[in-house]
Amino acid sequence: MTINWQEEINNRKDDLMKDLFTLLSVNSVRDDSKATADAPVGPGPKEALEVFLKIADRDGFTTKNIDNLAGHAEYGEGDETLGVLAHVDVVPVDDKWDTDPFKPEVRDERIYARGASDDKGPLMAAYYGLKVIKELGLPVAKRVRFIVGTDEESEWKGVTRYFEVEDKPDFGFSPDADFPIINGEKGMYSAKLLFEKRSDKLVSFEGGLRENMVPGEAHAVVTGIKENADQIIADFQAANPDITIITSQDNDEYTISVEGKGVHAMNPSIGFNAATFLAKLLLQLDDDLAKDDILRFLGELVHEDFYGERLGIAHEDEIMGTVTVNPGLIGEEDGKLYTVLNIRVPRGKEYSEIDATFAKHGETYHYTFVDGTKTNKKPHYVPADDPLVQTLLAVYENQTGEKGHERSIGGGTYGRLLERGVAYGALFPDSIDTMHQANEFLAVRDLLRSASIYAEAIYELIKPEEAK
Repeated sequence: MTINWQEEINNRKDDLMKDLFTLLSVNSVRDDSKATADAPVGPGPKEALEVFLKIADRDGFTTKNIDNLAGHAEYGEGDETLGVLAHVDVVPVDDKWDTDPFKPEVRDERIYARGASDDKGPLMAAYYGLKVIKELGLPVAKRVRFIVGTDEESEWKGVTRYFEVEDKPDFGFSPDADFPIINGEKGMYSAKLLFEKRSDKLVSFEGGLRENMVPGEAHAVVTGIKENADQIIADFQAANPDITIITSQDNDEYTISVEGKGVHAMNPSIGFNAATFLAKLLLQLDDDLAKDDILRFLGELVHEDFYGERLGIAHEDEIMGTVTVNPGLIGEEDGKLYTVLNIRVPRGKEYSEIDATFAKHGETYHYTFVDGTKTNKKPHYVPADDPLVQTLLAVYENQTGEKGHERSIGGGTYGRLLERGVAYGALFPDSIDTMHQANEFLAVRDLLRSASIYAEAIYELIKPEEAK
């Protein structure tokens, strides 16, 4: 039996787009300020999970909601279970969007909305792949659990709770990265550093939305700075044309804002970290500011130190690549300033070495770790010769005509939750990656292409031996 998977998806395009737009219309940014016992990570993620499960119920799948933190749609039967793991939460938005990020629209054959590419678009593409298999009544020999979490962009409380009460699938993939496959993911090391204020002239300093995003904006209020501050700022702006500096003055107080470019923390070198640029500028504005430890740390040590060389943690693995460093959050709590660094770590770099390095720098920059704030994850790798990897690459090659190959990334996906788990799509090698950026989009063509690949891939992984 020969199945034209792309034709099957194209026949369901209108329904796929409608369901995707419904999901994209939910503002599912985690909001702890509105969290309740019934909505543990806020009302938005809960609503998005309910929307997905309602769609799956409509289509005849067996569904389950685990405490409004995670849930699943299940299909098939057998001794083994294939897991497809995706998420409905999204990262925060800023004011740089050209459209309403939660009113999806198609322009130039692109779907613009927060979550279009991370991860609601890929989620619905994979779901429709499974839906095609069900609607065609194809024979299957394994179960499929389509598992959905609600806080992948932060603490993973959803899937943690899910696997406290549900069994883990035997193998699977997450549609939350790139084709042809991601079978290696760097580890993630998170460090929150707390600084005493050293300068009375630094009234406030803040930047960033999440630690896994390069800060696109940062703001500071300073007082009593040099008379030639305007010229220093102008010179700094001229020397750094990739950022925009905006200032205002109220008596003796200067408000200085920097606009950079926010991107995913797994690849900080393609963004412009507004917070470290601002710290570097503040160091030049006044000798007293130049004594402030957090400004020195951000502006001197880690500014554009994308690979941890000045920090002293540089390392490279031949498969996974290099360490990357992103100072993702800067703010104030209890009268102290803090920064949170998001560090992606390939195999071969022990976290104890990184701990020791931060302890050493703490003697110079007078910060302390905040207990209980590190949510570290070890590197994850599924060998290239694993049957799961081989099957997924074969499907990619069959549908695209392009050679498949293994690849590792700095991002972290739900694929790492399974010993035999990988990430698989939905971005193609020629796609434009706008994850975690303003004006996020997913090309309609990529949505349909990926759904076709997911349909064939899921079926190849669950069909009975006699159908092979």
